[in-house]
Amino acid sequence: MNRSDVLIIGAGPTGLVLALWLSKLGVQVRIIDKTSTSGTTSRALAVQARTLELYRQLDLSDAIVRHGHRVEAANFWVKGEPVARLPLTRIGEGLTPYSFMEIFPQDEHEKLLFERLEAFGIRVERNTELEHFEETGDGITARLRLPDGQQKTCQACYLAGCDGARSIVRKTLDTGFPGGTYQQLFYVADVQASGPAFNGELHVDLDEADFLAVFPLAGEGRARLIGTVRDDRAEQAETLQFEDVSSQAIEHMKVQIERVNWFSTYRVHHRVADHFRSGRAFLLGDAAHVHSPAGGQGMNTGIGDAINLAWKLASVLSGAAEATLLDTYEMERIAFARKLVATTDRVFTFATAEGRLADVLRTRLAPFVIPKMASFATTRDFLFRTVSQITLNYRSMPLSVGVAGQVHGGDRLPWAHDGEGDNFESLRCPTWQVHVYGDTSDEMIAWCVEHHLPLHVFDWRPAFETSGLGRNGFYLLRPDTYVAIAETCSDPKVIERYFRDHGIRPFFGKS
Repeated sequence: MNRSDVLIIGAGPTGLVLALWLSKLGVQVRIIDKTSTSGTTSRALAVQARTLELYRQLDLSDAIVRHGHRVEAANFWVKGEPVARLPLTRIGEGLTPYSFMEIFPQDEHEKLLFERLEAFGIRVERNTELEHFEETGDGITARLRLPDGQQKTCQACYLAGCDGARSIVRKTLDTGFPGGTYQQLFYVADVQASGPAFNGELHVDLDEADFLAVFPLAGEGRARLIGTVRDDRAEQAETLQFEDVSSQAIEHMKVQIERVNWFSTYRVHHRVADHFRSGRAFLLGDAAHVHSPAGGQGMNTGIGDAINLAWKLASVLSGAAEATLLDTYEMERIAFARKLVATTDRVFTFATAEGRLADVLRTRLAPFVIPKMASFATTRDFLFRTVSQITLNYRSMPLSVGVAGQVHGGDRLPWAHDGEGDNFESLRCPTWQVHVYGDTSDEMIAWCVEHHLPLHVFDWRPAFETSGLGRNGFYLLRPDTYVAIAETCSDPKVIERYFRDHGIRPFFGKS
């Protein structure tokens, strides 16, 4: 396989999701990874609601919910006692089909993605490393080092760097990666244990001791511990063992360790690349942005990068769009990455700050404020919307037009559900489509039929108004289910003009 449409460097979740979506859309991919096997000590745990919504397009959501663990509540501890509990069971009720916190460890997540990718006939080429690449004419020429040590040259139309924070793709492009590294050393351990913090819920210690969070995993007594090492032992990170980790926070939360399945240390960075694209090469996931683990955003953001880029690459490669469509990848994703790094930095700094004032804020103020805030539905709603990434939008971007109801072009389509149905069902198909809530014109119906554009007309119901959807207008949806046009009229010429102005001829046929 010497030539492919897209050469993907890196087989973590970002690279695997990109390969899956491109394969689903008929693109020939090749995916390589320099490691001999997938990771077994991965840190990413949370699969956010927005990721689960998008995963419906490849029938992945049900498998993750079935094999993962739904977290019922988050508990906060001070001085050896739980002082605040934030229920999570129905925190996002009415906003998404996945109104909960789902834990599905990255190693298990990757295994599922591997299996689905192999169903498309694609296998990850292990022990294969990118050494160099350059843009030549109408494609990319890359030099690979194969498992036997030999070098081989291959060609691709485009190259995707999904190769992590130390990305060779980013370094080859000579793209800056500004930011910094937090001073704390972190450890992560997969353990079998018992105690009050092993009740299937999330537990976080806010004490003056080393930071510790207990994330429940599927199976009784299984959890992932994430904590800090703040003293001189942080200088011996390479030789540090679980037995060396301070037991103070573990004792505070009454954790009784029975078995340590694996243990690792790492440092947390906060960086965003200056550019996510250079010519025919793209940066995604940790190669483009890294940030603190606050809120469980990292892996989900990389997956979002992959899905955003996949439909655009597929459109251009199939001749359904001009190459200028690819310019919107960096515009849409870099803005979110910068905002995310700033937000998680503030949360992370509060949770791990040292000193008397920081200790007082965490141990005295936070236990009082958290329950008060959690008692307000608006606060819970805001928290869920932010962490779940359902408020991520591309407003004021080139592909986003108009306003109808409370929905803007660039927004995620709101979920509306009642006893009569679910407006997300048609989104399982990754194509351009039109949604109408109420009535539409004969001209719109005829135009959509003529141009093979799927049109879904929903009889108006109170649930649509509650969700902020406008009545009798229309929403043109992109293949990634974000709103391209939000319009109050029912004139199909608006859609025709949009496609013409953006150089797009949708996947399903030529107009």
